[in-house]
Amino acid sequence: MNELVRTSPAHGPEPVTVPAPRRRVARDATAASAAERVRVNDPDRTMANILEVATSEFADKGLAGARIDEIAALTHTSKRMIYYYFGSKEGLYLAVLEEAYRRIRQIETSLRLEDMEPEAALRTLVGFTFDYQLGNPEFIRLVMNENMHRGEFIRRSATIQELNVPAINAVQAVYERGVAGGVFRSDMDPIDLHMSISALCFFNVSNSHTFSAIFKRSLDEPSALAQRRDSIIEMVVRFVRC
Repeated sequence: MNELVRTSPAHGPEPVTVPAPRRRVARDATAASAAERVRVNDPDRTMANILEVATSEFADKGLAGARIDEIAALTHTSKRMIYYYFGSKEGLYLAVLEEAYRRIRQIETSLRLEDMEPEAALRTLVGFTFDYQLGNPEFIRLVMNENMHRGEFIRRSATIQELNVPAINAVQAVYERGVAGGVFRSDMDPIDLHMSISALCFFNVSNSHTFSAIFKRSLDEPSALAQRRDSIIEMVVRFVRC
């Protein structure tokens, strides 16, 4: 609302309330209506937007700390709509976990490791794991939060179980080709190898702040990251070689 001043000879200036311009009100109503139509008519886009925002919220605050009201406000939706798509707060959290694992596994399948020599394939896989986890710290925080829940929600998800089968199969295929070619030692468990790769790359993100504070060494500088990446790749390859 705006105020204009009207002069009165007897009483001096008087404030006069003037309503907001009708054109602006109509424009705001039209924009709100258009946003609502997008949410109703494009559920895939709406769900993707909710998942993106919820990923940040759950990664930063955990399941207990994240608030559906905040997620609804940031996505310009409503609690009712979120519950319609995901059933509950726990349902949204599980959907976020599934999407996080789906994303990394989809990219892994595009590496075409089967077209490379075993050692080159292993180097590519380790380098990818390092780069992906470094570039997606929210994924690391989600995994850390889920470990706080002792894997309760991941155990509920058949989707996540299925998504990780190809990841282990890819490691196993590279390893077995290396063994058959006389390049890799023959006494290793592919799941243990996968665990070692994940652990080395995971630590670089999960413990970067504490490690830097204790040892007064920045892990964020490009040169330090490149050196650490090369070290991890070399450690894994030397461990697997004959």
